[in-house]
Amino acid sequence: MTLSQQIELTVNGRRRSVDAAPHHTLLDVLRDDLGLTGTKECCLVGECGACTVLIDDRSVDSCLVLAVEADGSEVTTVEGLAVDGQLSRLQQAFLDTGAAQCGFCIPGQLVAAHALLSTTPRPSRAEAEEGLAGNLCRCAGYEQIIEAVLLAAESGPATTPRRSVREAVDVAAQPDAGVAPQ
Repeated sequence: MTLSQQIELTVNGRRRSVDAAPHHTLLDVLRDDLGLTGTKECCLVGECGACTVLIDDRSVDSCLVLAVEADGSEVTTVEGLAVDGQLSRLQQAFLDTGAAQCGFCIPGQLVAAHALLSTTPRPSRAEAEEGLAGNLCRCAGYEQIIEAVLLAAESGPATTPRRSVREAVDVAAQPDAGVAPQ
């Protein structure tokens, strides 16, 4: 018998309450319980970045975070990047440069790029590459993806700058014992 625990999350600005089993990941809750299927399930070991979301403005692989660990947190998924049904500049830049291709990795790429631009509004090419290093693309659309990030940066802040407690770090590529203990 598995006991579930009620957790409270703010997901894309909306307060949500969910019963989560102790072994369910944040990815499970987002996709299965909340119907937010933009966050993709792929490797389930934190290698691909397809499940990247923001937890309290920090980029993480949702497959590595137990749902109960996210209790009380603010979560942003790819669905939360558009405002009032309008694509963000970053999302539009992905379309304009042809970065979407098959689209499977794009939600994670967009969220990681959003996190990067929130802390580094005008990244260099090297900073953009580093900021997306935890996100893999099977179609090898890296050039278009980097171009999209740089295009969004050129056209002004693609996102509203967020408060930053820590320096910009793509924790999707690095285990963080504070978010997802190993």
